[in-house]
Amino acid sequence: MLLRNDDLDAIRFRLDFVATMLEDLHWLGLRWVEPVVAQSARRNRYRAALEKLHAAGLIFPCIRTRRDVQEAIGAPHEGAADDEPVYPPQFRPAAGAPLPPLGDVIAMNWRFRVPDGETIAFDDARCGLQRAVAGREFGDFLVWRKDDLPSYQLACAVDDAELGITEVVRGEDLIKSTFRQLLLIRALGHSDPGYYHCPLLRDENGTRLAKRHDARSLRTLRERGVRPEEIIAGFRAG
Repeated sequence: MLLRNDDLDAIRFRLDFVATMLEDLHWLGLRWVEPVVAQSARRNRYRAALEKLHAAGLIFPCIRTRRDVQEAIGAPHEGAADDEPVYPPQFRPAAGAPLPPLGDVIAMNWRFRVPDGETIAFDDARCGLQRAVAGREFGDFLVWRKDDLPSYQLACAVDDAELGITEVVRGEDLIKSTFRQLLLIRALGHSDPGYYHCPLLRDENGTRLAKRHDARSLRTLRERGVRPEEIIAGFRAG
């Protein structure tokens, strides 16, 4: 098992959080192959993937804001609260139009042009066959940000492909992200990993456990005297 530290967000990232994460996971009994994979150390790999997508004409520059997109589509589409809106096709440059160079420092957003009308599918080990129509259920998505950082979708796709990940296990709220990442993995010439999208952990009221909802952390449970065996037993019972 690999442990990856998603530390690309310079605003939210703090070294003391990393030390706490490692200590808590060791306390819980998890072990992984050392060293920990830091995304900040792999930025050159994400840039190389972006250049490959650029050379293939699969991406385009975007100056539109989220507000522009929302106003263009009018009424919110289904699932808009949990996912980004479908990018309006009228905002795209014409297919085959010359692309500006990426430049040494990227100061504009770049999006992946999804194959409109194509059904993207994968067989999830828990949820079964999953399908989504590109351009209808999800649209052109961000691969590089104007602050010169790779998007979550691109970084995850490159890591999963290049680090030889055979099975991706994550929450069922990320199923739609999987369709985007599969498009990137395939466009970059890699094979699909396997996927298992598990149920989200919720409290007694059915609210998803998350920091923004003041959910109890491993550190809090640890300080209250909860033993690792009790937490693991709770997962088995669920």
